[in-house]
Amino acid sequence: MTVAPGIIARLKETAGPKGFTEDPQEIAPHLSEWRSKYHGHTPLMLKPASTEEVSRILAICNETHTPIVPQGGNTGLVGGQIPIGGEVLLSLSRMNQIRDLDAEGMSITAEAGVILAQLKRAAEDAGRYFPLSLASEGSCTIGGNLSTNAGGVDVLRYGNARELVLGLEVVLADGRVLDLLRTLRKDNTGYDLKQLFIGAEGTLGVITAAALKLFPLPKERATAFAAVPDVGSAIKLLAMMHDTTGGLISAFELVPRIGLDLVLAHIPQTSDPLTAPSPWYVLIEATSGAGGTLATVFADALGQAISTGLASDAVIASSEAQRSQLWRLRESLSEAQKLEGASIKHDISVPIAEIPRFLDQGIAAVSRLIPGARPVPFGHLGDGNIHFNFNAPRGGDEGAFLARWDEVNRAVHDIVLHFEGSISAEHGVGVLKRAEIARTKSATEIEIMRALKRTLDPHNILNPGKVVTAS
Repeated sequence: MTVAPGIIARLKETAGPKGFTEDPQEIAPHLSEWRSKYHGHTPLMLKPASTEEVSRILAICNETHTPIVPQGGNTGLVGGQIPIGGEVLLSLSRMNQIRDLDAEGMSITAEAGVILAQLKRAAEDAGRYFPLSLASEGSCTIGGNLSTNAGGVDVLRYGNARELVLGLEVVLADGRVLDLLRTLRKDNTGYDLKQLFIGAEGTLGVITAAALKLFPLPKERATAFAAVPDVGSAIKLLAMMHDTTGGLISAFELVPRIGLDLVLAHIPQTSDPLTAPSPWYVLIEATSGAGGTLATVFADALGQAISTGLASDAVIASSEAQRSQLWRLRESLSEAQKLEGASIKHDISVPIAEIPRFLDQGIAAVSRLIPGARPVPFGHLGDGNIHFNFNAPRGGDEGAFLARWDEVNRAVHDIVLHFEGSISAEHGVGVLKRAEIARTKSATEIEIMRALKRTLDPHNILNPGKVVTAS
């Protein structure tokens, strides 16, 4: 599509001298996503510094039927933040202020462009904890986190992004500001409108600020890397750790041996924490608000797991440095896969009890399609979310492998549906899975989604072509 010069001039005037760029070099990093699967183009990147500026920009776009794509830290993995059709790009990066932090009321109010790691540090400085934790937290932003309903490693204890939101400030397609920025814990006055915009990937409105829940800062943290013989044993270990700690497990991450090997091969200053190899590992973390007993209970539970055969070995971090080293093994898996070469990825969830059967059937299905494809399933076993990824066969044609992405997706997603799971657990839909959700959701679900889109964005200007079509 082409945006008329007169519209571009109006948008530039509204944004002000610091609020836009047409410099190709400055814009370029915003046009490709991390996997390099999607590449976009735009005539103009807008960089508003306030909600009022976003409001005026969207009013112009709505009046002129000019499509616009909101973008946070550009860490999304499904193409939802990329202006693939040449739309105007709206970067929220300059809206990066923490507006309020209420330590006693356990809340923090931040603008959409605040980087997650900065928000977490601000909370910690106030003696509070914001639990959303992602490998990309050094660059992802709060607006993007909420627009994709981000998950991460602490979902097991604290829930995903949706469950951490008290209130939102949203600019609608026509420029109206929907002020839902409240810190109330209880409000039973009709529809919970904020939930419409969480996970909507900017297709229904642009999130400009959020009021978020804080928690007591953990006083004690126990972290272990344990070897398990199979995924079924890992699930039994999860249940045992829940029971033994009284529900204090915050993260329970699955790592396959091939994944650990890729990290050791490609990521500097990493080492195998255990002496003997195992087909599977789990990274376990528990947190407590009152120190003094968790470490003992945690260690005793792991000892029991080893004595009963649920685990063969385990190492418990004895310092923050050791904890960081263990977490680096898990958080480097995606980077290591990328460095290894071409990979086809899935972000699925199934009931936890069905994960072993899903893995068996999914690996078998992809192996039939592409003999030699290397399965690297890893991730959030504790909440049923597996990043079910495959690297290209060793020495094979990577281009030919990637050309079969849709075919592999369909085979895997059919198995996910058999287990009544989800084809997108935390990454969103974007472009990558738009056709798949049309295939996997009921006609009634799709029609309700389209009705919401038509109601809130009748001219289809907000991130068009993402998540769901307007008709």
